[in-house]
Amino acid sequence: MTVKTKEKTLEIIVEEMVNVVENSKDEIFHISEEARSEYEQLSRELEDTKVKVIQYIEDGDKLEQRVAYSRQRLSEVSKYFDRYGEDEIREIYEGTHELQTRLAMLRKEESILRQRRDDLERRLLSLDHTIKRAEGLASKITVILTYLTDDFKQVNEMIEEAKEKQEFGLKIIEAQEEERKRISREIHDGPAQMLANILLRSELVDRTFREGSTTEALDEIKNVRKMVRSSLYEVRRIIYDLRPMALDDLGLIPTIKKYIATTAEYNNVKIEFTPIGSDERLNQKYEIAFFRLAQEAIQNAIKHAEASKIQVKLEINKRHLTMVIKDDGKGFNPNVKRDKSFGIIGMRERVEMFDGIMKLDSAPGKGTKIVIQVPYEVY
Repeated sequence: MTVKTKEKTLEIIVEEMVNVVENSKDEIFHISEEARSEYEQLSRELEDTKVKVIQYIEDGDKLEQRVAYSRQRLSEVSKYFDRYGEDEIREIYEGTHELQTRLAMLRKEESILRQRRDDLERRLLSLDHTIKRAEGLASKITVILTYLTDDFKQVNEMIEEAKEKQEFGLKIIEAQEEERKRISREIHDGPAQMLANILLRSELVDRTFREGSTTEALDEIKNVRKMVRSSLYEVRRIIYDLRPMALDDLGLIPTIKKYIATTAEYNNVKIEFTPIGSDERLNQKYEIAFFRLAQEAIQNAIKHAEASKIQVKLEINKRHLTMVIKDDGKGFNPNVKRDKSFGIIGMRERVEMFDGIMKLDSAPGKGTKIVIQVPYEVY
Protein backbone atom coordinates (compact mmCIF):
# COMPACT_ATOMS: atom_id res chain seq x y z
CA MET A 1 0.00 0.00 0.00
CA THR A 2 1.48 3.37 -1.04
CA VAL A 3 1.86 6.36 1.31
CA LYS A 4 -0.85 8.19 -0.65
CA THR A 5 -3.30 5.27 -0.28
CA LYS A 6 -2.53 4.93 3.45
CA GLU A 7 -3.03 8.66 3.88
CA LYS A 8 -6.39 8.49 2.08
CA THR A 9 -7.54 5.49 4.15
CA LEU A 10 -6.50 7.16 7.41
CA GLU A 11 -8.26 10.35 6.35
CA ILE A 12 -11.51 8.42 5.71
CA ILE A 13 -11.30 6.60 9.07
CA VAL A 14 -10.64 9.77 11.05
CA GLU A 15 -13.35 11.64 9.12
CA GLU A 16 -15.86 8.91 10.03
CA MET A 17 -14.75 9.07 13.67
CA VAL A 18 -15.15 12.85 13.67
CA ASN A 19 -18.63 12.52 12.14
CA VAL A 20 -19.68 9.96 14.78
CA VAL A 21 -18.38 12.17 17.59
CA GLU A 22 -20.08 15.25 16.14
CA ASN A 23 -23.38 13.36 15.78
CA SER A 24 -23.08 12.16 19.37
CA LYS A 25 -22.42 15.72 20.47
CA ASP A 26 -25.52 16.91 18.57
CA GLU A 27 -27.65 14.18 20.15
CA ILE A 28 -26.39 15.03 23.63
CA PHE A 29 -27.07 18.71 22.97
CA HIS A 30 -30.60 17.83 21.81
CA ILE A 31 -31.18 15.73 24.94
CA SER A 32 -29.83 18.56 27.09
CA GLU A 33 -32.10 21.12 25.42
CA GLU A 34 -35.15 18.88 25.80
CA ALA A 35 -34.31 18.29 29.46
CA ARG A 36 -33.77 22.00 30.00
CA SER A 37 -37.10 22.84 28.34
CA GLU A 38 -38.91 20.22 30.44
CA TYR A 39 -37.11 21.50 33.55
CA GLU A 40 -38.36 25.04 32.93
CA GLN A 41 -41.90 23.80 32.27
CA LEU A 42 -41.96 21.64 35.41
CA SER A 43 -40.48 24.49 37.46
CA ARG A 44 -43.41 26.70 36.47
CA GLU A 45 -45.85 23.88 37.22
CA LEU A 46 -44.18 23.32 40.62
CA GLU A 47 -44.57 26.98 41.52
CA ASP A 48 -48.26 26.86 40.54
CA THR A 49 -48.74 23.63 42.51
CA LYS A 50 -47.11 25.11 45.61
CA VAL A 51 -49.45 28.11 45.40
CA LYS A 52 -52.46 25.79 45.04
CA VAL A 53 -51.32 23.64 47.97
CA ILE A 54 -51.09 26.71 50.20
CA GLN A 55 -54.52 27.87 49.00
CA TYR A 56 -56.03 24.42 49.65
CA ILE A 57 -54.51 24.33 53.14
CA GLU A 58 -55.95 27.74 53.95
CA ASP A 59 -59.36 26.83 52.49
CA GLY A 60 -59.29 23.50 54.32
CA ASP A 61 -58.45 25.15 57.66
CA LYS A 62 -61.34 27.59 57.23
CA LEU A 63 -63.73 24.82 56.20
CA GLU A 64 -62.55 22.71 59.11
CA GLN A 65 -63.51 25.51 61.51
CA ARG A 66 -66.96 25.66 59.91
CA VAL A 67 -67.31 21.87 60.22
CA ALA A 68 -66.32 22.04 63.89
CA TYR A 69 -68.92 24.74 64.52
CA SER A 70 -71.56 22.79 62.57
CA ARG A 71 -70.78 19.59 64.50
CA GLN A 72 -71.07 21.53 67.74
CA ARG A 73 -74.58 22.69 66.75
CA LEU A 74 -75.42 19.13 65.67
CA SER A 75 -74.36 17.88 69.10
CA GLU A 76 -76.51 20.51 70.74
CA VAL A 77 -79.51 19.53 68.59
CA SER A 78 -79.00 15.89 69.47
CA LYS A 79 -78.86 16.77 73.14
CA TYR A 80 -81.91 19.02 73.09
CA PHE A 81 -83.81 17.30 70.33
CA ASP A 82 -87.24 18.41 71.57
CA ARG A 83 -86.36 22.10 71.38
CA TYR A 84 -85.87 22.17 67.57
CA GLY A 85 -88.30 21.71 64.76
CA GLU A 86 -88.05 18.99 62.11
CA ASP A 87 -86.96 21.38 59.32
CA GLU A 88 -84.31 23.01 61.50
CA ILE A 89 -82.93 19.60 62.54
CA ARG A 90 -82.77 18.44 58.89
CA GLU A 91 -81.04 21.64 57.84
CA ILE A 92 -78.39 21.24 60.56
CA TYR A 93 -77.78 17.55 59.68
CA GLU A 94 -77.62 18.20 55.93
CA GLY A 95 -75.43 21.29 56.41
CA THR A 96 -72.99 19.38 58.61
CA HIS A 97 -72.88 16.45 56.15
CA GLU A 98 -72.25 18.79 53.19
CA LEU A 99 -69.45 20.57 55.03
CA GLN A 100 -67.82 17.27 56.01
CA THR A 101 -68.08 16.03 52.42
CA ARG A 102 -66.53 19.24 51.06
CA LEU A 103 -63.78 19.06 53.67
CA ALA A 104 -62.99 15.45 52.77
CA MET A 105 -62.84 16.30 49.07
CA LEU A 106 -60.70 19.35 49.78
CA ARG A 107 -58.26 17.32 51.88
CA LYS A 108 -58.15 14.67 49.16
CA GLU A 109 -57.33 17.26 46.49
CA GLU A 110 -54.77 18.78 48.84
CA SER A 111 -53.15 15.36 49.25
CA ILE A 112 -53.08 14.88 45.47
CA LEU A 113 -51.48 18.29 45.04
CA ARG A 114 -48.91 17.53 47.74
CA GLN A 115 -48.04 14.27 45.97
CA ARG A 116 -47.80 16.08 42.64
CA ARG A 117 -45.55 18.69 44.25
CA ASP A 118 -43.26 16.00 45.64
CA ASP A 119 -43.21 14.20 42.27
CA LEU A 120 -42.32 17.45 40.51
CA GLU A 121 -39.49 18.14 42.94
CA ARG A 122 -38.07 14.64 42.43
CA ARG A 123 -38.45 14.98 38.67
CA LEU A 124 -36.67 18.36 38.72
CA LEU A 125 -33.79 16.91 40.71
CA SER A 126 -33.48 14.10 38.17
CA LEU A 127 -33.64 16.54 35.24
CA ASP A 128 -31.05 18.79 36.85
CA HIS A 129 -28.73 15.79 37.21
CA THR A 130 -29.40 14.82 33.55
CA ILE A 131 -28.67 18.38 32.34
CA LYS A 132 -25.40 18.52 34.28
CA ARG A 133 -24.33 15.11 32.97
CA ALA A 134 -25.25 16.12 29.42
CA GLU A 135 -23.27 19.35 29.75
CA GLY A 136 -20.32 17.41 31.18
CA LEU A 137 -20.46 14.88 28.34
CA ALA A 138 -20.79 17.67 25.76
CA SER A 139 -17.69 19.37 27.19
CA LYS A 140 -15.74 16.10 27.15
CA ILE A 141 -16.83 15.35 23.59
CA THR A 142 -15.81 18.86 22.56
CA VAL A 143 -12.36 18.22 24.04
CA ILE A 144 -12.19 14.83 22.31
CA LEU A 145 -13.28 16.38 19.02
CA THR A 146 -10.67 19.11 19.37
CA TYR A 147 -7.93 16.59 20.14
CA LEU A 148 -9.10 14.34 17.34
CA THR A 149 -9.08 17.07 14.71
CA ASP A 150 -5.79 18.54 16.00
CA ASP A 151 -4.15 15.12 16.15
CA PHE A 152 -5.37 14.31 12.66
CA LYS A 153 -3.94 17.61 11.46
CA GLN A 154 -0.62 16.69 13.07
CA VAL A 155 -0.79 13.20 11.55
CA ASN A 156 -1.48 14.75 8.14
CA GLU A 157 1.47 17.10 8.61
CA MET A 158 3.68 14.18 9.68
CA ILE A 159 2.56 12.12 6.67
CA GLU A 160 3.14 15.08 4.38
CA GLU A 161 6.56 15.63 5.94
CA ALA A 162 7.40 11.92 5.59
CA LYS A 163 6.28 12.02 1.95
CA GLU A 164 8.43 15.09 1.32
CA LYS A 165 11.39 13.40 2.99
CA GLN A 166 10.80 10.27 0.90
CA GLU A 167 10.65 12.35 -2.27
CA PHE A 168 13.70 14.28 -1.10
CA GLY A 169 15.58 11.02 -0.47
CA LEU A 170 14.71 9.79 -3.96
CA LYS A 171 15.75 13.16 -5.35
CA ILE A 172 19.10 12.87 -3.56
CA ILE A 173 19.65 9.46 -5.14
CA GLU A 174 18.72 10.85 -8.56
CA ALA A 175 20.98 13.86 -7.97
CA GLN A 176 23.83 11.55 -6.97
CA GLU A 177 23.40 9.54 -10.16
CA GLU A 178 23.20 12.72 -12.24
CA GLU A 179 26.30 14.05 -10.49
CA ARG A 180 28.14 10.81 -11.23
CA LYS A 181 27.12 11.07 -14.89
CA ARG A 182 28.20 14.73 -15.03
CA ILE A 183 31.57 14.02 -13.41
CA SER A 184 32.03 11.03 -15.70
CA ARG A 185 31.29 13.16 -18.79
CA GLU A 186 33.54 15.99 -17.57
CA ILE A 187 36.42 13.59 -16.91
CA HIS A 188 35.82 11.85 -20.25
CA ASP A 189 35.50 15.05 -22.28
CA GLY A 190 38.16 16.94 -20.31
CA PRO A 191 41.14 15.33 -18.59
CA ALA A 192 40.71 11.88 -20.20
CA GLN A 193 40.55 13.36 -23.71
CA MET A 194 43.48 15.66 -22.99
CA LEU A 195 45.54 12.79 -21.57
CA ALA A 196 44.83 10.78 -24.73
CA ASN A 197 45.98 13.76 -26.82
CA ILE A 198 49.05 14.14 -24.61
CA LEU A 199 49.87 10.47 -25.23
CA LEU A 200 49.52 10.96 -29.00
CA ARG A 201 51.60 14.15 -28.88
CA SER A 202 54.30 12.44 -26.81
CA GLU A 203 54.55 9.73 -29.47
CA LEU A 204 54.77 12.49 -32.08
CA VAL A 205 57.60 14.16 -30.09
CA ASP A 206 59.44 10.85 -29.91
CA ARG A 207 59.08 10.26 -33.68
CA THR A 208 60.06 13.85 -34.52
CA PHE A 209 63.12 13.66 -32.27
CA ARG A 210 64.19 10.33 -33.84
CA GLU A 211 63.90 11.83 -37.29
CA GLY A 212 66.35 14.51 -36.21
CA SER A 213 64.12 17.57 -36.14
CA THR A 214 65.01 18.96 -32.71
CA THR A 215 63.21 22.28 -33.23
CA GLU A 216 59.92 20.64 -34.14
CA ALA A 217 60.31 18.25 -31.19
CA LEU A 218 60.77 21.20 -28.79
CA ASP A 219 57.64 22.89 -30.23
CA GLU A 220 55.66 19.72 -29.70
CA ILE A 221 56.95 19.51 -26.10
CA LYS A 222 55.68 23.07 -25.50
CA ASN A 223 52.24 22.02 -26.82
CA VAL A 224 52.29 18.98 -24.55
CA ARG A 225 53.05 21.25 -21.58
CA LYS A 226 50.05 23.47 -22.44
CA MET A 227 47.84 20.41 -22.64
CA VAL A 228 49.15 19.16 -19.28
CA ARG A 229 48.37 22.55 -17.70
CA SER A 230 44.85 22.51 -19.15
CA SER A 231 44.32 18.96 -17.91
CA LEU A 232 45.59 19.92 -14.47
CA TYR A 233 43.24 22.95 -14.44
CA GLU A 234 40.25 20.78 -15.39
CA VAL A 235 41.10 18.18 -12.73
CA ARG A 236 41.40 20.89 -10.08
CA ARG A 237 38.10 22.45 -11.18
CA ILE A 238 36.31 19.10 -10.89
CA ILE A 239 37.88 18.51 -7.46
CA TYR A 240 36.84 22.00 -6.33
CA ASP A 241 33.22 21.35 -7.40
CA LEU A 242 33.23 18.13 -5.39
CA ARG A 243 34.80 19.75 -2.32
CA PRO A 244 36.75 23.03 -2.24
CA MET A 245 40.26 22.36 -0.95
CA ALA A 246 40.31 25.92 0.40
CA LEU A 247 37.64 24.90 2.92
CA ASP A 248 40.14 22.55 4.58
CA ASP A 249 43.15 24.85 4.16
CA LEU A 250 41.75 28.35 4.76
CA GLY A 251 38.34 27.97 6.39
CA LEU A 252 34.78 29.04 5.72
CA ILE A 253 35.02 32.81 5.12
CA PRO A 254 37.92 32.75 2.58
CA THR A 255 36.26 29.83 0.74
CA ILE A 256 32.93 31.64 0.46
CA LYS A 257 34.75 34.78 -0.75
CA LYS A 258 36.54 32.80 -3.44
CA TYR A 259 33.36 30.97 -4.47
CA ILE A 260 31.38 34.23 -4.66
CA ALA A 261 34.08 35.95 -6.72
CA THR A 262 34.22 33.05 -9.19
CA THR A 263 30.42 32.68 -9.40
CA ALA A 264 29.82 36.43 -9.80
CA GLU A 265 32.34 36.68 -12.63
CA TYR A 266 31.09 33.56 -14.42
CA ASN A 267 27.37 34.49 -14.22
CA ASN A 268 27.81 38.27 -14.56
CA VAL A 269 25.93 38.84 -11.28
CA LYS A 270 26.73 41.30 -8.51
CA ILE A 271 27.25 39.40 -5.24
CA GLU A 272 28.19 41.15 -2.00
CA PHE A 273 29.62 39.24 0.94
CA THR A 274 29.80 40.73 4.45
CA PRO A 275 31.40 38.67 7.26
CA ILE A 276 30.64 39.89 10.81
CA GLY A 277 32.22 38.88 14.09
CA SER A 278 34.90 36.29 14.69
CA ASP A 279 36.91 34.95 11.74
CA GLU A 280 38.26 31.93 13.62
CA ARG A 281 38.06 28.44 12.16
CA LEU A 282 34.86 26.55 12.96
CA ASN A 283 34.15 22.90 13.50
CA GLN A 284 34.58 21.22 10.11
CA LYS A 285 31.00 19.97 9.85
CA TYR A 286 29.69 23.52 10.42
CA GLU A 287 32.02 24.96 7.77
CA ILE A 288 30.90 22.37 5.23
CA ALA A 289 27.21 22.90 6.08
CA PHE A 290 27.32 26.70 5.83
CA PHE A 291 29.33 26.62 2.61
CA ARG A 292 26.78 24.28 1.03
CA LEU A 293 23.90 26.42 2.33
CA ALA A 294 25.45 29.55 0.82
CA GLN A 295 26.19 27.68 -2.41
CA GLU A 296 22.60 26.38 -2.70
CA ALA A 297 21.02 29.76 -1.88
CA ILE A 298 23.22 31.62 -4.39
CA GLN A 299 22.58 29.07 -7.15
CA ASN A 300 18.81 29.27 -6.49
CA ALA A 301 18.95 33.06 -6.71
CA ILE A 302 20.82 32.90 -10.02
CA LYS A 303 19.02 30.00 -11.72
CA HIS A 304 15.43 30.32 -10.45
CA ALA A 305 15.04 33.89 -9.16
CA GLU A 306 17.08 35.38 -12.05
CA ALA A 307 18.55 37.88 -9.60
CA SER A 308 20.94 40.64 -10.66
CA LYS A 309 22.12 41.43 -7.15
CA ILE A 310 22.71 39.06 -4.22
CA GLN A 311 23.75 39.98 -0.69
CA VAL A 312 25.29 37.44 1.69
CA LYS A 313 25.97 38.16 5.36
CA LEU A 314 27.64 35.73 7.74
CA GLU A 315 27.78 36.53 11.46
CA ILE A 316 29.80 34.41 13.88
CA ASN A 317 29.24 35.27 17.53
CA LYS A 318 29.69 33.39 20.79
CA ARG A 319 26.37 31.56 20.66
CA HIS A 320 25.08 31.48 17.09
CA LEU A 321 26.06 31.24 13.48
CA THR A 322 23.74 33.43 11.42
CA MET A 323 23.64 33.72 7.65
CA VAL A 324 21.36 35.98 5.61
CA ILE A 325 21.02 35.62 1.83
CA LYS A 326 18.97 38.30 0.09
CA ASP A 327 18.32 38.76 -3.64
CA ASP A 328 16.37 41.13 -5.90
CA GLY A 329 14.95 38.32 -8.05
CA LYS A 330 11.38 37.61 -9.10
CA GLY A 331 10.46 35.96 -5.77
CA PHE A 332 7.64 33.50 -5.12
CA ASN A 333 4.84 32.65 -2.68
CA PRO A 334 6.33 30.42 0.08
CA ASN A 335 2.83 29.22 1.06
CA VAL A 336 2.25 27.66 -2.36
CA LYS A 337 3.89 24.28 -2.67
CA ARG A 338 6.02 24.08 -5.79
CA ASP A 339 7.18 21.00 -7.67
CA LYS A 340 10.88 20.22 -7.55
CA SER A 341 11.50 22.63 -4.68
CA PHE A 342 14.03 20.18 -3.25
CA GLY A 343 16.75 22.83 -2.92
CA ILE A 344 14.82 24.63 -0.18
CA ILE A 345 13.81 21.32 1.42
CA GLY A 346 17.44 20.20 1.43
CA MET A 347 18.56 23.46 3.02
CA ARG A 348 15.90 23.17 5.71
CA GLU A 349 16.89 19.55 6.39
CA ARG A 350 20.54 20.53 6.71
CA VAL A 351 19.71 23.38 9.14
CA GLU A 352 17.47 21.13 11.26
CA MET A 353 20.32 18.63 11.58
CA PHE A 354 22.13 21.29 13.64
CA ASP A 355 18.98 22.20 15.66
CA GLY A 356 18.81 25.49 13.82
CA ILE A 357 16.01 27.48 12.24
CA MET A 358 15.54 28.74 8.69
CA LYS A 359 13.12 31.54 7.85
CA LEU A 360 12.06 32.22 4.29
CA ASP A 361 10.57 35.58 3.31
CA SER A 362 9.53 36.05 -0.28
CA ALA A 363 6.72 37.33 -2.49
CA PRO A 364 6.21 37.53 -6.26
CA GLY A 365 8.18 40.50 -7.59
CA LYS A 366 9.65 41.28 -4.14
CA GLY A 367 12.77 39.14 -4.14
CA THR A 368 13.72 36.53 -1.53
CA LYS A 369 15.34 36.67 1.89
CA ILE A 370 16.63 33.60 3.71
CA VAL A 371 17.71 33.80 7.36
CA ILE A 372 19.56 30.83 8.86
CA GLN A 373 20.51 30.64 12.54
CA VAL A 374 22.30 27.70 14.14
CA PRO A 375 23.42 27.42 17.79
CA TYR A 376 27.21 27.24 18.07
CA GLU A 377 29.61 27.75 20.96
CA VAL A 378 32.77 29.61 19.97
CA TYR A 379 35.65 28.90 22.33
